[in-house]
Amino acid sequence: MPKYDYLVIDVGSTFTKQRLFKDGRLVATVQSPTTVKNVYEGIDLGRKKMIEQLGVEKIQVDEILASSSAAGGLRMVAMGYMIRVTAKAAKEVAMNSGSKILEIISNENLPDYRVQILKEINPDIILLAGGTDFGDETSIIENAHLIVESGVSSFVVVAGNVKAQATVAGILREGEISHIRVPNIMPTIHELRVKESRDAIHREFIRQITKAKGLRMLQEELTTDKVIPTPGAVLLGAEILAKGVYSHEGIGDCVIIDLGGATTDVHSVIPHLENLENEEIGLIVNNEKQVSFRTVEGNLGMRVSAKGILETVNPMEIFKKNDLKDMDLLDRFMNYVDRIDENPELVASDEEEYMFDTLLAKTAVEVALKRHAGYISQNVDPVRGIVPGMPVGRDLRYVKTIIGVGGIFAHRSAESGEEIIKSALVNPGVSLLPKEAKVIIDQNYLLFTSGVIAQLNENYGFEVLKNEFKI
Repeated sequence: MPKYDYLVIDVGSTFTKQRLFKDGRLVATVQSPTTVKNVYEGIDLGRKKMIEQLGVEKIQVDEILASSSAAGGLRMVAMGYMIRVTAKAAKEVAMNSGSKILEIISNENLPDYRVQILKEINPDIILLAGGTDFGDETSIIENAHLIVESGVSSFVVVAGNVKAQATVAGILREGEISHIRVPNIMPTIHELRVKESRDAIHREFIRQITKAKGLRMLQEELTTDKVIPTPGAVLLGAEILAKGVYSHEGIGDCVIIDLGGATTDVHSVIPHLENLENEEIGLIVNNEKQVSFRTVEGNLGMRVSAKGILETVNPMEIFKKNDLKDMDLLDRFMNYVDRIDENPELVASDEEEYMFDTLLAKTAVEVALKRHAGYISQNVDPVRGIVPGMPVGRDLRYVKTIIGVGGIFAHRSAESGEEIIKSALVNPGVSLLPKEAKVIIDQNYLLFTSGVIAQLNENYGFEVLKNEFKI
């Protein structure tokens, strides 16, 4: 009986995916519905399909690893001193930690408002920031008192001014609020330090997600008990691919477009930014010069958020951009999106509906890419030192590789997927989009597996993508 290297399982909100590897190559792949009442039932169903595919009695494997997005991520509220600074830091912390930002509040908001927001959301996680090290202490201490006053049952990650953290911890302890202290996420105005905050939230993600029935059984099978958030696994895979590993050179700057049913995630990895000095980086709050960057468009998706696409871009504008003029066809398009809204599991059943999905995908990808990318300034901003013609934000113009990930790319030809992505680059306007990029389609959805495997073996994780993408 053959023995395999890695079995990687991803428990998603709708489907559970399993991928089996031997010698750095994909051997078998299955997908089964996620069984909400007991997620292990869906895993077991997929395993039986895989056994049947392979014609074996049992799958013997050295390592079993997992990722999950079934819970949708921990609900997080970020609190800080200045809203722009807190927003910037919180976005970085949430990038692959398993959390999603629901609200950002700061001392620019009235205290009563901050308490009200906490009570209404009652988040799983509160990221408590505020003040550079040995700078302002008042904001983080005030916010600690407000957290206690709100009566929430949240887990608090104290990630602000180190000089104030002992006082803050004392306030939370007295208020019986679970918390952990980590290094300041913004120790200076030039530096973001988010790893420790991400790790703390990730540990809480694992603790909470394993409450789901059946996940504890999966955890007992795993080589490690670490269940990685799926978006984080995708980003880790992108980083491995871009930066390379000890035995392989990476492909350099790349953009990942992950088009899902509920969201469109865009990741970009630009390795050479790692070498910038503080003076070149400038003020953290004004730029996107970190190596890895992720944006999530929660209202742009192929199914759950299909209506959000039409709310973002007028359907008539979508038709005009694609040289379509038939008003009856437009009515049928809008009716199709209404049907998707009522039944997110709807699958295109004919050529016309296939075309409608293509229109939705093109629109979601273009909007998400332009929101992720920076732009050429058209105005003067003396406070930020910006003049017309200056590049602002994430500069993707010299990115050479774009990778498409998601169901729509996996279930149609690579050529069709490439066309969806390339159409988003045709009219960049002032956006700093890639000028000349090769498009790769992840048809077997392996990028996340590389990120999961890389936790144990970076070389193997890279080998998987090298073999799949033929790079």
